[in-house]
Amino acid sequence: MNLVLWIVVGILAYWLLAVTLDRQGVLPEWVHVSGPLLTLHTQRGKDVLDWLARPKRFWRAWANVGLGIALVVMVLSFLFVILSAILTIQNPGSASQVTEPRNVVVIPGFNDFLPLEVAPEILLGLLVGLVVHEGGHGLLCRVEDIEIESMGLALLSIIPMGAFVEPDEESQRKANRGGRSRMFAAGVTNNFLITVLAFALLFGPVIGSIGLAAGAGVGGALSGSPADEAGISGGDRIVAVENQSVETNEELQAVLANESDRRITIETGDGERLSVDRRLIVTGALEDSGVDAGSEVVAVDGTAVSTTPAFREQLRAAGDRATLTVENDTATHDVAITVGARVVVVPDGPLADAGASRNDDLTIVSMGEERIVDQEDIGEAIDGLEPGETVTVVGYVEGDRQTFDVEMGRDDGEAYLGVRGYPGIDGLTVDDLGVRYYPAGNYLAVLGGDGSVDGLPTDSFVGKTFYAVFLPIAGFAGGNALPFNFAGFTDQIQSFYVVEGPLAFLGDGVFLLATALFWIGWININLGFFNCIPAFPLDGGHILRTGAESIVSRLPVEADFALTKVITVSVGLLMGLGLVVMIFGPRYFL
Repeated sequence: MNLVLWIVVGILAYWLLAVTLDRQGVLPEWVHVSGPLLTLHTQRGKDVLDWLARPKRFWRAWANVGLGIALVVMVLSFLFVILSAILTIQNPGSASQVTEPRNVVVIPGFNDFLPLEVAPEILLGLLVGLVVHEGGHGLLCRVEDIEIESMGLALLSIIPMGAFVEPDEESQRKANRGGRSRMFAAGVTNNFLITVLAFALLFGPVIGSIGLAAGAGVGGALSGSPADEAGISGGDRIVAVENQSVETNEELQAVLANESDRRITIETGDGERLSVDRRLIVTGALEDSGVDAGSEVVAVDGTAVSTTPAFREQLRAAGDRATLTVENDTATHDVAITVGARVVVVPDGPLADAGASRNDDLTIVSMGEERIVDQEDIGEAIDGLEPGETVTVVGYVEGDRQTFDVEMGRDDGEAYLGVRGYPGIDGLTVDDLGVRYYPAGNYLAVLGGDGSVDGLPTDSFVGKTFYAVFLPIAGFAGGNALPFNFAGFTDQIQSFYVVEGPLAFLGDGVFLLATALFWIGWININLGFFNCIPAFPLDGGHILRTGAESIVSRLPVEADFALTKVITVSVGLLMGLGLVVMIFGPRYFL
């Protein structure tokens, strides 16, 4: 029985016990049971809220700012959901891991993107988010003279899940619409404020105290690969090959590309020396290649190969076409490839203007006098050209040789060909070690660096915030720049970093602090956006109703309540239907 199942069983057992005690009248009046939640109600704390609410003009001004932000987010979230649902219906695509129903629930260990290892930090973020959210409602209740029926804590089993405030319904109805709107917007306003504070600390002094450790980070090893067989796994850091020091992922790849021996000795960051027998493992291939990822390339045109240098040497000697002998678990077979760089021709680019079919896949084998074998060769060839210079490009489309005289374009002052490239040789990538490199520097730059990471703008607070929100699912859509999900500085990746700078005195506590701030910011911004959805019982639904009441009251109609209800219910239903289509459509009924 796995841990998640044990947790579910424990919660159910606790709930049954709590319900039984509640029905027998054993629990005190201030303890309420609502499903798996236990709520502790109190009248205490009202005096503190009254004291905090004294500068009413300030709090109203603050809440008005938050109300404006909430209204903008409400409109944008409505448009986003509706447009996304329409696009999903028009082009359902295939179901993805992101839209798995289990991944909509914020439960560490159950949600694929929220590992159990960071459950304490996630629960802390959730607790902070709910406390400041409900605290905002309570504070603005007193500012707007709305009575509070009760307030207290909500627990899931024995785990604190947050706070709550229950406004008095009669007092709430007597308040003006502006006061009610500010009260409902106060929660999300506080969530956004906490997000700014948490991320400001994270992006500033905390990330400023984390640096990169020397060596190549291993995010994981392919099953059955040379690295896997040698005992290399995710979290390892390779610092030397054949006694030659390695500082970065790129240096390791360069060393391996120049090392001809099949058997090599690798040293990891913990001082372990491992012997590795290299083999050429296919790490990626296009669907039309006839090669499966994980297969092994054993020969090129009948000549045995086992390392990347030998593979490239044989391909350069092969001409435009070559035959690979590929082995997998069940069979050995030959596959013909074009020895060149596979690209997609960009419409209206220089290569398309020269006659290449737009959006077609073209495998380029030469540019002028330069032989092209892979994407690196294309980049080097383009770097040697000037905008306006004419070059002869030779390539193959589905086996047909084509030649184009291309006048190079200009992009940011540099020569531009007008292609988007696939990695590797004819879209085929191989590795003679079999590891997935962890780009530790990219994650650090996204969270606190200046400039960009492979074109990703990270030099502004807004840019950093956007990518911080995206990082937990980066492995799903982050491409080569961010190929792994990021859940904070977990034990597995801490070996890729060192503590330095202003917070060095905290030691490894800096990693804990960074992870806590990451999840506090992440949870709060998501709570804020979620509660701005214009549907009941969320804050956005209440704000929508007060706004609709204000507009309808000015119209020459008698059934203003009915019209308000039609507006709010219609918007809520559209939002609900849109979310169902987005999440469940591709998987179940589209």
